[in-house]
Amino acid sequence: MTAVRAAQTPVNGLPTLGLLAGGRGTRLGGVDKAWLVRDGLPQVLRFARRFSGETGPVLVSANGDLQRYAEAGLQAVVDRLDPGSGPLAGIDALAAACSTEWLLILPVDLFDVNDCLLRTLASGATGNGALAEDDDGLQPLVALYRCEALRRELPAMIAEGDLAPRNLARRLGLSRVRLMGVRFGNLNTPRDLATACMELPRPSGDPTGPE
Repeated sequence: MTAVRAAQTPVNGLPTLGLLAGGRGTRLGGVDKAWLVRDGLPQVLRFARRFSGETGPVLVSANGDLQRYAEAGLQAVVDRLDPGSGPLAGIDALAAACSTEWLLILPVDLFDVNDCLLRTLASGATGNGALAEDDDGLQPLVALYRCEALRRELPAMIAEGDLAPRNLARRLGLSRVRLMGVRFGNLNTPRDLATACMELPRPSGDPTGPE
């Protein structure tokens, strides 16, 4: 992967937005992070609306409560790989369902992304796409992919048992796009939620607070 400063590959048409929401949320007690609420809005809806006008179809990689996504007007796709395959399983499911040339992938457990993320990745993309690097380092789950290349490379990686998204970016030769002064942040632990002024949802039926 190489850092780039100028446009190299035109990104034509509106890309599909693919949201990774199939994680188990083990560090949050099994909470579905897609439905964590910040400022009155669930994370999955926040990101689904984040690039309105810049992206086309929205797909969500999810493995539970598919009816809830449908009721929210979201198209959910389930993993095709074995449980425990990690985020590459979500990327595989999104790539299989994608009908556009380009696919922008984001995990729903980011705190937020910058307004110009898609435009910046598109302007810095090489032939197969681009990978974001914020002030915390490379972010292998924040990337713009050319779907044809993605679908071509994934079967070989899966057959080899190589399930690391970072290796996928390397094998595809994605450019590394540096986002100066940007930190996406993560919502992985109770401490992360506290920092973001978010509450951990209470179990259903708990009288001490909202679900």
